Amino acid sequence: MQFYFPDSQDQVDPSFDFVTERRSIHRVRQRDDRYAHEIIEPPPYDGLLISKPIVDGLPGGTAAKYTEAQRNRLYRGGARRFFRLDQRGEGLRIMGDCGAFTYVREHKPVYTVEEVLDFYEECGLDLGITMDHLIFGYDAELDTKSASDVPEDWRFRQDLTIDLAAEFLRLHRVRKCRFEPMAVAHGWSPLSYAGAVTRLQSIGYRRIALGGMVPLKTPDILDSLKEVSVALDPDVELHLLGITRTAHVQDFAGFGVTSFDSTSPFRQAFMDERDNYYTLDGSFVALRIPQVDGNTRLRRLVTAGLADQRSARRLERDCLGRLRSYDEGGAGVEAVLDAILEYAELLGTSKDLSTEYRRTLEAKPWQQCPCTVCRKIGVEVIVFRGADRNRRRGFHNLAVFSERLRRELERADTRV
Repeated sequence: MQFYFPDSQDQVDPSFDFVTERRSIHRVRQRDDRYAHEIIEPPPYDGLLISKPIVDGLPGGTAAKYTEAQRNRLYRGGARRFFRLDQRGEGLRIMGDCGAFTYVREHKPVYTVEEVLDFYEECGLDLGITMDHLIFGYDAELDTKSASDVPEDWRFRQDLTIDLAAEFLRLHRVRKCRFEPMAVAHGWSPLSYAGAVTRLQSIGYRRIALGGMVPLKTPDILDSLKEVSVALDPDVELHLLGITRTAHVQDFAGFGVTSFDSTSPFRQAFMDERDNYYTLDGSFVALRIPQVDGNTRLRRLVTAGLADQRSARRLERDCLGRLRSYDEGGAGVEAVLDAILEYAELLGTSKDLSTEYRRTLEAKPWQQCPCTVCRKIGVEVIVFRGADRNRRRGFHNLAVFSERLRRELERADTRV
């Protein structure tokens, strides 16, 4: 089971000083900042997924996350060179997609088949996913009803996705593209997913991704996979788009899934309210110690005369100082907790995380973690503060997630 991590130019600065919070004046982002596969040993994923809208943006719409200089470097040197996979991560593969979620509100995809093929070829990718149009809806009961009961838009999007896949494969063969093509099956029920897979197999696809499943509950995913597995040819491999549920990886494998992708382990480090720091058997909340400089809420409070900036700076330093002292065996849990809660009160933070903070502090999970990030920066990884800490915690989560996945797969092997 292979895990692909979607790229969104999430890197960290190796020169960042966690005490002074300063960077090297000689830092050049593209040259010096590091991806997860350059920080974590071994790399925490089997490959990267790059999306055309992330690189190029949408025509007349969403801006790209890549700068013009980055985009030029990607096209000029290819993806392997751009992500420095020849320096570390030689075994990693790169998959491309057309980012269907970015144009889901449009009547049709905003790119042509030729444009997507050009993107994959010019980037030198290993795998390329066909153009698709998301169906945001699921109703298993439709399998017991007539075709006329299925919303017309859902049927239109499924048919369009399959037609685009047929054209994609035709042009892929005519142009003798070097990357491996992967189609996308969309559906609204178990039987409709299975039907889409059957049609794509008849076109000639040997790798098929199942899309639109992110909002589904796990039982619905499993029901659909079970139905799809019945229709699946023995030599066809399945990919799950955006799905990470390691507790069910054995079930997924049994239904023919050989790969999946997701940003969830990384994003939970700074997007989730509580599950910020992964361990093999659970998670912990990260300690919120926001920066005084650049804190919008604090700026408003100071402007309104409701907070004193000097007091905020003192509390901020006190939080960090006590936490570092605690990590070294000096300050106690109560001293650290008091400082963090006092700072939170000044900032007007509404959520009470004192119980979760105490659990994190008492467990000291960063001291037991063998990953490269935790060994390198120690207690700083548990601080919810700024991109360089938060992204490193995300890299840690990827490392732990990779171990969770390996453990589940090994358990599956021992049961065979």
